[in-house]
Amino acid sequence: MEEYINMLEKRDLNREEFIPIWEKFKMDINAGNVRVAEKQNGEWKVNTWVKKFILLGFKYGEIIRFSDGSIDKDTMGERIVKIEEKIRIVSKTVSIRDGVYIGKGVTFMPPCYTNIGAYIDDGSMVDSLALVGSCAQIGKKVHIGAGAIIGGVLEPVGAYPVIIEDNVFIGAGSQITEGTIVKQNAIIGAGVTITGSTPVYDNVKGEIITPNDNGQIVIPENAVVIPGTKRIKSNIEDVELSKSIPMIIKYGSNIELEDLLRN
Repeated sequence: MEEYINMLEKRDLNREEFIPIWEKFKMDINAGNVRVAEKQNGEWKVNTWVKKFILLGFKYGEIIRFSDGSIDKDTMGERIVKIEEKIRIVSKTVSIRDGVYIGKGVTFMPPCYTNIGAYIDDGSMVDSLALVGSCAQIGKKVHIGAGAIIGGVLEPVGAYPVIIEDNVFIGAGSQITEGTIVKQNAIIGAGVTITGSTPVYDNVKGEIITPNDNGQIVIPENAVVIPGTKRIKSNIEDVELSKSIPMIIKYGSNIELEDLLRN
């Protein structure tokens, strides 16, 4: 870690000096030794130096054509997954950029994409047409449904990435972006959109969840969030208008939540 931070502080850094350390850095991300965000004393903290190092990877990369036909910076490329990692990549249409931690038992369904800096813990699934953005942090036994978008936040470097904690279910077609934190055991129903500026209406507690001091929306543990609507003022004669909102309708165990979504 100290080696990487020292390199960030060098003013006369050149590509020849940077590339060998960059390859070592990607190996450390792939192994989980380095990650963009970590939970410390119950709170998530961003390792800004990791983001800065990833940005250096783009800066010092040169565009090439890879053997698979893709065109990208030579500092990027596809992550190599070994059999002993116990990761399932169900088709060649699964794309994972190099510099992603993948825990044991993770499954990727075709087609889907995971960007650099992401962290996906043991037993999770990334379903078809899903996106895990750069630096997104995904916990254990998380199901990311088909067509879901887990946004990444690489820049600004101090901004929180999207964080999905353990045992979370993300329904098909949902979008979770702009540093949102989804706490453990929550379920996000199909088609829900949550951003850093999206108020979440908690119909159980009678509250409105707004961004915290870090600019994040935090979805509580065990919450069930579904798409809802809120009436808004209409300036069109004889027309009633409403806008889509995320709404918490229940708190409960994962078994109860799964039953609720099936009904």
